[in-house]
Amino acid sequence: MRFKILIFFLSVYCVICEEEASDQPKPQYVRKVPDGPHHFIETFEADIIGSKWIKSKAKKEDVEESLAKYEGEWAIESSLETVLEGDKGLVLKSKAKHHAISANLAKPFKFNENKPLIVQYEVKFQNALECGGAYVKLVEEKSNFKLEDFFDKTSFSIMFGPDKCGSETKYHFIVRFKNPVTQKIEEHHAKKSELLESIFSDGRTHLFTLILRPDNTFKMLIDRVEVNSGSLLNDMTPPINPPKEIVDPNDKKPESWDDREKIADPDAVKPEDWDENEPKTIPDPNASMPSGWLEDEPETVSDPDAVMPEDWDESTDGEWEPPQIDNPRCKNAPGCGKWSPPSINNPKYKGKWRPPMIENPNYQGVWEPRKIANPEYFEDSNPFKSLLPFSSVGLELWSMTENIYFDNFLITDDEKVAEQFAVENWVAKNKLEMANAPSSDSVFEGLARRANENPWLWAVYVLVVLVPIVLIVVFCCGKSGSKTQKLDNKKTDAVTPDDEAVAEEQEKVEDEETEETAGDVGKDDLENVENNENKESTESSNKSPGRRKVRKD
Repeated sequence: MRFKILIFFLSVYCVICEEEASDQPKPQYVRKVPDGPHHFIETFEADIIGSKWIKSKAKKEDVEESLAKYEGEWAIESSLETVLEGDKGLVLKSKAKHHAISANLAKPFKFNENKPLIVQYEVKFQNALECGGAYVKLVEEKSNFKLEDFFDKTSFSIMFGPDKCGSETKYHFIVRFKNPVTQKIEEHHAKKSELLESIFSDGRTHLFTLILRPDNTFKMLIDRVEVNSGSLLNDMTPPINPPKEIVDPNDKKPESWDDREKIADPDAVKPEDWDENEPKTIPDPNASMPSGWLEDEPETVSDPDAVMPEDWDESTDGEWEPPQIDNPRCKNAPGCGKWSPPSINNPKYKGKWRPPMIENPNYQGVWEPRKIANPEYFEDSNPFKSLLPFSSVGLELWSMTENIYFDNFLITDDEKVAEQFAVENWVAKNKLEMANAPSSDSVFEGLARRANENPWLWAVYVLVVLVPIVLIVVFCCGKSGSKTQKLDNKKTDAVTPDDEAVAEEQEKVEDEETEETAGDVGKDDLENVENNENKESTESSNKSPGRRKVRKD
């Protein structure tokens, strides 16, 4: 019965799962644009490749001609397992190809306006990423820049986003800063972020956010959860502000510089009894050959059973010799052949003499080159204002995995706008993806969760549980009571309905037999018959009070 109940539970659970998994209409995507200022927003409502988003026609430098072109394909389409009908994004379509595409901002972003920078976009790795990137580059503002010329050497202000190759994962935040003294631009990297491997393989849409504030602090978030933070002044490598002093590249250690901390004692003399010729080990003078050692017997002998192969040609193969085997006479002996005493350490051995080491009176310490003023030194207490302005956003990527999905790009100077855009788009999408994801709950956890979502299921569960219990009570307890009563009657002489019916039937049969007999015999015979009946009745009454009562009646 318990097994039947479990099967019933599983059946109900499967029915519910099948109902939920049935083809339900997907929610219709509705474009939601936040209220507030933004420099760039892209939700890919139409196929704008070639009009707004321009593929690169440039070539990479210093690589083979076959790899120099940006031949990777892009498309605007829905993701493979979209949860919103009509929702589209920018998809990297090619595998093992260089991809480059970019678009202009509505207006350039300038850091000297003292407003924060928020960069936010969605990425969905539809196939588990093996090796490739999904980062964006904020292209430096230049009057002569064309989107079709975008390539790996194009100057950018900030690079931001996830990257993976093999087991190594990165979450880039790189700023390029111009040295005001030398006018050279150098890259500065944020400290390594703790990045979950699952974002590259779980097939869900993830939200990447960078917040860079005018107080020079930054925050990096994934799915609205902070994974890294720091300051442009203290947490970039190399530091944006260079050191005041540097090592003099022209300084060299003088030849007379003595950096030996200890030297051999020049006054030490080898003792006269020091014999460098004594060996390290000598034969043990106290050893003796073990009893039974067979010095005249070799350790190996020729195999007497060996036969020269038929194809052996002595003219070409040489004289044939049988193979060697262990000497059977040595099997039970302690040894065979010439005996040599074992070696022991030589008590007179001292080795090569060397003078002892003493403190060097001329020691000058470890030499270090002198430091000079850094000719490239500058100090910028507010590097945020000095960051390079940018006017375009681009994706310049190499990937060994295709179908990387990008959507909902936003560049703004208002954190509330970014939060509103995330809530209305990514949060809503994430809830649908989580709801459609395969559940890892147990059967009973799944039943409880679904009942909480659909309260009417609790009534079904109650019926499923109570009906088997009632049936068990009726069939098991009812039969048990009837059987117990029968057993009790057998233990006593109490009259039962069955006993009374049997007794009445038996009495009728006996009366009929008596009447027939009375017709054929005389008076004496009738009396004998009656006497016998009375006797039988008396014996029956003694055995069964119930029957005695019936007979009396």
